[in-house]
Amino acid sequence: MKKNLIIFITLIGLISFLSSCERDDTKVIILENPVAPTIISLPSMSLARADGATILSFTGTPVDPGFIASATYFLEACVHGNNFADAVIIYTSVQDTLIKMAASDLNALLLKKFPADVTTSVDFRIRSVLVVDAGTGAVGTGSNPLAYSSPITTVNVKPYGFPRLDLINSGITQKIESALGDGKYTGFVKLDDTKPFTLEDPETNTVYGTSGTALAVNGTAFAPLKSGWHKLTVNTTALTYTLEEHRIGLVGSATPNGWDVPDQKMDWNASTGTWDITVTLVAGDIKFRLNDDWGWNLGGTTDNLVHNGSNITVAAGNYTIKLTITVFSPNGSEAGTYTIQKN
Repeated sequence: MKKNLIIFITLIGLISFLSSCERDDTKVIILENPVAPTIISLPSMSLARADGATILSFTGTPVDPGFIASATYFLEACVHGNNFADAVIIYTSVQDTLIKMAASDLNALLLKKFPADVTTSVDFRIRSVLVVDAGTGAVGTGSNPLAYSSPITTVNVKPYGFPRLDLINSGITQKIESALGDGKYTGFVKLDDTKPFTLEDPETNTVYGTSGTALAVNGTAFAPLKSGWHKLTVNTTALTYTLEEHRIGLVGSATPNGWDVPDQKMDWNASTGTWDITVTLVAGDIKFRLNDDWGWNLGGTTDNLVHNGSNITVAAGNYTIKLTITVFSPNGSEAGTYTIQKN
């Protein structure tokens, strides 16, 4: 009798357990038109170094798929019209109603994709990815999580770069920068000997010129002696400067002037850190050199250019050539690499 009672109680418990499991198996019902997240507001994206500590706020609304689920939100940005094929993630978290970050942090993220000190039209969106956890009253989404994105909001973005001095009246938009923010600025600038120029700090509106051989606030405009690329170095603390010719060119039997001057001058590409040229060559040899002079020259192979290296042989054709200088040295130890693409 006692044994039968134990079996009866066990059966009752099992039935209750199974009934409880059946009740806990909640069905997930997705709305016919799930409500995607939205962007309510974005801060001004024209950033300034002086405001780097300012806290900026983004606001949005959460996704509503019609059931309870965990959501991860991504605030993304891409060049307008790029369809987020190459987006930078500004923020990721489990909420998107209020996103806060320092202007300096936002600036660092924007610089990963957008040029400094230039206004770029940028698309923003909030993308939500849903994960429905099995065992918590809902069915898991497995390896295909559900994703919903907000409508795109397009704004102008202008991150700030290194502290800079802008060249005024040089004929083109260009600048030199201070990598350490210590008042020491340097950069390659393309000058016209008919266009004297001054330097302006856009953050303080201070204008620099010359006074004899020294740098001076509100001084006389710099007067280039020759047209072409120069290396300009400025120290606004010590009030000193140097302005030196820096004309990288191609020379050789394959070039229009052969081994004679002037060389075929290359242009500095600040975005890639290369000296570039597109030029038509005949079958023959080329080398790279500085200021039409053999004191500094590079020859050799694509991945190993050295001082006084061997001539580079080319077939006839129109080429785009990019030179990367890995070691710039005035004592004969210069080195680099190059690429050459036939057009």
